[in-house]
Formats: sequence, C-alpha cells, structure tokens
Amino acid sequence: MSSITTSILSTATALAASPTPSGDSGGNVRVTNLNTYYDTGNISFMLCCTALCLFMVPGVAFFYSGLARRKNTLALIMLSVSSMCISFFQWYFWGYSLAFSTTGSGRSGFIGNLWHFCFVHTLADYSPDSNNVSELLFANFQGMFAAITVALFTGAAAERGRIAPMLVICFFWLTIVYCPLAYWVWNPYGWAAKWGVYDFAGGGPVEAGSGFAALAYTVYLGRRKDHIEEHFRPHSVLNVVLGTSILWFGWLGFNGGSAYGANLRAVVAVTNTNICAAVAATTWVLYDFIFRTRKWSMIGFCSGAVAGLVAATPTCGFVSPHASLAIGFITGLVCNWAIKLKVHLRIDDAMDIFAIHGMAGILGTVFNGFFAVDYIAAMDGITMGDNAIKGGWFNKHWKQLGIQIGYVAAVCCYDFVVTFIIIVIADHIPCLNVRVTPDAELIGVDADQIGEYAFDYIEARREYKQWKISPAGVSTDNILVSHGIDVTNGVPGNIASKEKDMPVDSAPVV
Repeated sequence: MSSITTSILSTATALAASPTPSGDSGGNVRVTNLNTYYDTGNISFMLCCTALCLFMVPGVAFFYSGLARRKNTLALIMLSVSSMCISFFQWYFWGYSLAFSTTGSGRSGFIGNLWHFCFVHTLADYSPDSNNVSELLFANFQGMFAAITVALFTGAAAERGRIAPMLVICFFWLTIVYCPLAYWVWNPYGWAAKWGVYDFAGGGPVEAGSGFAALAYTVYLGRRKDHIEEHFRPHSVLNVVLGTSILWFGWLGFNGGSAYGANLRAVVAVTNTNICAAVAATTWVLYDFIFRTRKWSMIGFCSGAVAGLVAATPTCGFVSPHASLAIGFITGLVCNWAIKLKVHLRIDDAMDIFAIHGMAGILGTVFNGFFAVDYIAAMDGITMGDNAIKGGWFNKHWKQLGIQIGYVAAVCCYDFVVTFIIIVIADHIPCLNVRVTPDAELIGVDADQIGEYAFDYIEARREYKQWKISPAGVSTDNILVSHGIDVTNGVPGNIASKEKDMPVDSAPVV
C-alpha cells in the first residue's frame, strides 16, 4: 500500500479515535457548535478554490467558441455550461458516492457504493483527506473537477455533433468512466492508490480522461464534410485569449486547492503551475516562429499555455520548480507535434482536446515517475515522517516510473474503450443520433440546434450575398440560399424589411 494511502488511512484512524463532528460528542448541531471542529482559514481557502474551479467552465466555453467557426460558436458555449449543470446533478445524485465512498462494497478497488447517495453522511463529517475541512466542502470541490472534465469532453462534438445526445452521454460517461477513474487514484481503497500512483490534481481522471474520451467521440463522429483540419482558422482569437486567461486564473485554484488546505504545498503547487504554463507557452511560440511560420502566433501561445497547465496538474504537488521548467519545455514541444499528427492520422479533433489535454496529461503523470521528490509532498505537514512518499527517480525510487506508466495505460485504455461503447449505444437509440445532418452541418450547429447566433446581425450580413430573393409572384416566405438549402421563414425580419432593396454587391462579407 502506498505511503499516500497509509497517510489517509492513518488520519482516518486517528480521527475515529477522537471526538468527531458527527459522533456522540458533537453530532447534534442544535446543541453543539460544529464549526469548532474545523480550521476556518482552510475552509475559506477551499471555498475560494472551489469558486475558481467553477470559473474554469466559462473559460473552456470561451476558448472553444473562439476556435470554432462563427456559425458554431454558441453551440460550444451551450455544451460547456449545460454539461456543467448535468455534472452538478450527477455528482450530487451518486457521482461523489461512487468515487469516494469507503464503506462496505466501497472498498472494492474499482468503484464505490451509494453510501453518500445524494450527499448523505457528508454534512458534518471530516473530509476523507483532511480534518481541516468538512466532507461536504470536499465533495463540492471535487464536483468542480467533474464539471471541468465533462466540459472539456464536450468540445469533441464541435461543428458536427448534436447537443442533446452529447448531454445524455455526459451523464452516463461521468458515472461509468469518470467516477471509476477518480476512485482508482484518489480513494484510499482504489487500486492505483494502493499501487502508490502519484497524481496530484487529475492527470488521469481529468486530463487523460477528457482527452481520450474526446478522441473516441471524434473517431466515431468522423471528419467534417469540408475537411478543414489542416488549414482551419479560428473565428475569434480574442475569445481564445479570454478563455485562456480565465482558465489560467482558475487553474491556480484547481491545483492549489488540491493540497486541501492553506499550506506550503499549495504555494508550491501554484508556483509550479505558473512556471510550467509560462515555459510551455513560450516554447510553443518560439518553435512555430523558428521552424514553421516566422510569425508570432497568439493561438500557439494559448495552446502552449493550456498544455503547460495540463502537464502541471498531476505534477505540481510533487515536483520542484526547477523540474516544472523542464516539464513545461518538453510539454510545449510534444503537444505542438501532437497537433500536427492528427492531420496525418485523418482525425478531425477540431478543438485539439486529445493533443493538448490527453497528451499533456499523460506526460505530466509519467513525469512524476522521474521528478517527484519527498520533500515537496511533505510541505503540506501531513505527507511526512512515516507517511512520506518514496518519490521518483530523483529520490532513487526507480520502480515509480513503471507504476506511473502502468496507471496511464490503464486509464487511457479503459477510458477510450468504454467511452466508445457508450457512444455506439447512444447513437443506436432513437432520437439520440450523435451527428447532425449534412444540411445542418452546412448552415451551422447554432442555427440547426439552437436557433440563435452568437453574432446574429454579423452572421446575417455575412450570408447576405448568398441569399437569392424568390422571383416575383413566388411566396416571400421561402428564401433560396446559394448553397442549395431551402430556408423557410429563415431570414431575420430586419434583413428582409431593411435590406431588401440593397444591391447584393454592397453587402459586406464578414
């Protein structure tokens, strides 16, 4: 059993022998002030980190929407925020219990039970990892991890996937894929935790989990009709920059909060996160400038920064800042190459989820086998002494690399195979076919699935030159569009009334 697992179980044993907020000496909130059992500073810190993690979801939405074409922008934002709501309910309903229950059949090593169904037995208990915060706060913080993971996954449906089937798949994916992945490494009874795997904030469940799930979805959906993978141009670089900025800001709470307290390990985690992201972004931009375009790419900067943030996720609480510099440099190069690989493999991953999140998540998790050191983990004041980790190659613990590689292989294989099966089953259920029709793909998922545009007036002006007003004597309810699709009542009233006399050539192309 790993030293981390031993630490958690030792803490739990000690807490069981002492008065607890839910035990005989303090379980009645009507007569006992349960706040005295907790460190309010740590509670405040974890509440702030939880809010920062929530802020990452709109960051993903802006990032994805900027990378997409204008006619598919709103659908990606809708998927991100809607999947967040789905994940909140699933996590409350049974997700948290399946991932973190530790009683009875919850010690199976693969997945938990329903001991915490609908957050029961969490209101006044200590969290599984620390007696500084309550289990309900711990459950909320971990719920943000599930939300951001599934939001990342939804980008796989970009520009050709239907919204409703994706949201249904998200619920079952969280239950059948994400919860087991989280249980394996973060529950003290998970097989990976017993192996001694190091995964600080989710290189496996969150990053590789979303990356390989997106790969499965992308492979099943197939390529876009116009095959634009290689020369794809984002419609809004500003949205991409805004999304990256929000993600970077929120990621500090995501990684820092994984120390589960306002301690020195959280400080190191935040420091490593910034270093890794900055170096990866710089490496990506310089590589593109020197070897490819001779231009300074803003999209490259954002992609590199996110890749660095991803690589820091499993490593930031185990490695030194010097190691984070090396991790950021290698990640920037490898993920840059991985994006080009999709063209050769003919995989239309429009948002580059696999190349950035999947690959960087794998790299970061494996790098723990090299760079993890015991003194960084000990800075939380808990993982020390008899509970200290053995570290990686830097601590001359040679077998840790094999442990990390085995864990990554298990996560990736399970994730891809089970996700693919879920998609196949959903696609064969009436009304849950996952791909839009060819006509819908041509006019845009926003118009087909939502009926609204992110840029309504601009979109209408951009397509004005494609419209052909019906000949005299024919009903004006029907507009013939030059791409061959009949749009009935599909022209905004302001366009039909205000611009019907405008010469076609005077309408600008946006």
